[in-house]
Amino acid sequence: MSPDRYVVAGLAPVRSSWFTEVSRWATMGALPIEFLKCLSAEELRALLAGGRPLSAVLVDARHPGVDRDLLASIARASAARLVVVEPADVTDWQDLGASVVLGAPVHREELLAALAAHATPIESVPAGGLQAAPPAPTGGWLAPLISVIGSPGAGTSTVSAALAQALADDPARHDQVLLADLARRAHQGVLHDARDVVPGLPDLVEQHRTGRVPVAETRALTFPVPGRGYRLLLGLRHPGQWVAWRAGAVTASLESLRRSFRLVVADVDGDLEGEAETGSFDVEDRNRLARTAVEASDLVVVVGSCTSTGLFDLVRGLADLRRHGVAGARTLVTLNRGPSSGRRRAELTRALAELTSATTAADPHLGPMFLRSRRGIDEVHRDVVRFPASFSGPLAATIGPLLDGGLPAGPRRPGAEPQPRRIEPGSLGHRSEIAS
Repeated sequence: MSPDRYVVAGLAPVRSSWFTEVSRWATMGALPIEFLKCLSAEELRALLAGGRPLSAVLVDARHPGVDRDLLASIARASAARLVVVEPADVTDWQDLGASVVLGAPVHREELLAALAAHATPIESVPAGGLQAAPPAPTGGWLAPLISVIGSPGAGTSTVSAALAQALADDPARHDQVLLADLARRAHQGVLHDARDVVPGLPDLVEQHRTGRVPVAETRALTFPVPGRGYRLLLGLRHPGQWVAWRAGAVTASLESLRRSFRLVVADVDGDLEGEAETGSFDVEDRNRLARTAVEASDLVVVVGSCTSTGLFDLVRGLADLRRHGVAGARTLVTLNRGPSSGRRRAELTRALAELTSATTAADPHLGPMFLRSRRGIDEVHRDVVRFPASFSGPLAATIGPLLDGGLPAGPRRPGAEPQPRRIEPGSLGHRSEIAS
């Protein structure tokens, strides 16, 4: 193999004319490439996972397996992403991660120039190997995200809906708060008496596989909730729909929601296990919605009940959040159906502190906050009327000030740069100390 030869993988539909032409150029020596033909996205992913160095991957935009996640997999393999598009294709493929876009039919000189500009000949790879391409920053403002999680039966869906109402009562956020149902077994559609099952989260994720959805179209996928002041994004129509989703599309969908509203409240599952804990990528993909939301959250509200098993599940959930990298300063403990007795509340607070002392001593969580679920919450859900002030009021009183500046610096926004810090006199030491 000559030093200037490229190893290029190709993915295109069967009988694609340019696919055959590039293969013929490689065979005849008209192009200095070794061409590896793939007929399915799974075959290409297996090639990328095999560890063989690739200079570039040439894909046809018409192939159903070509999306932002496939391009991200190619980028992680340090290969250039060359996308061949038809004249009528208006998709912004470079926004999805393409290195260069080539028009069909492919011309030999154009392909060679693209390889020279974006690909690395395999024989000239440095001893340390190819360096992974940095992820493309998405940039832009993102709204605060609050994730509400808890064990089944703790009232997570109720608390998340009441929280959305409480935050939407601020006139500046009216119709600008979104309640997103990100649970695998979605309940918000039932709790809001939604007569339609579409559109919803599956439609949003599918649209983000191969494009960026404008704000107006994203908002059109949500439903207004009259009387409560927020909008609702319906969740999965079947718990098994997650099998068709990949990480890039889910992340892009969540970012799109945060660009379309001023505040997002996410109702998510408490299961955060991934490949590191279980050795299974399937488990990580199953928990993708919850893991993605929690990682990006400015605040995580952990809901528990005031029973022995409720406290046990709450302590276990806090430990899972710590293992997932969520700081205690961005974790608010909420005890649903709390007692009215001050003495009983003090006992629960003390018991919770003792049970979590081993993990929260250096970085304590916020709370606990007690919510009293008086009679009538089921009727509130049935009639889709406003939650009583006795239930939603503590949420607004506690979380509102946190959003207005009481939280530490949250997760770094995509594309955001670290801000410069003032150097205090004397903090850098003396020249003699540095020299020694």
